[in-house]
Amino acid sequence: MAVIKHKEQRVGIFIDAQNLYHSGKNLYRSKVNFGAIVKDALDGRRLVRAMAYVIKTESGEESAFFEALAKMGIETKVKDLQIFSSGAKKADWDVGMAIDAVALAPKLDAVILMTGDGDFIPLVKYLQMKDGCQVEVVSFGKSTSSKLIEAADHFMDLDASPGKYILRGGRR
Repeated sequence: MAVIKHKEQRVGIFIDAQNLYHSGKNLYRSKVNFGAIVKDALDGRRLVRAMAYVIKTESGEESAFFEALAKMGIETKVKDLQIFSSGAKKADWDVGMAIDAVALAPKLDAVILMTGDGDFIPLVKYLQMKDGCQVEVVSFGKSTSSKLIEAADHFMDLDASPGKYILRGGRR
């Protein structure tokens, strides 16, 4: 199916910040240029809402990153990092991101999921069937579920132009 893009198309962007951050760090030893990714994924269409799902650590070192997202017009949804008595850590926004996408879908023509996590396949299929939304996935192909790519109406592979989507020199 060919992806449809036009300037009046209403778009919602849902960013799995941890997923993209870790992909950029593991694949390129660098931070991700969220501003460039959002701009290219939006592709001149009408942004209704952009939300990044982020995790707050005890150190608070990510506060500058949260501020940078806000300056880009990206709303941040913040959750504390859970640390269990065993020392295990959990930072998961999948359900929250899915609920927000489902809630906003009736106001959107296209939903952009910025994640490579295959756990979102049921969400992709639901949005396509229930609300007739075009669902696009944006992520680093090398770390993206092949089944998620198959389920999406369009896949934007950040690995195709990594120099454009990662930051050098420690900037966020």
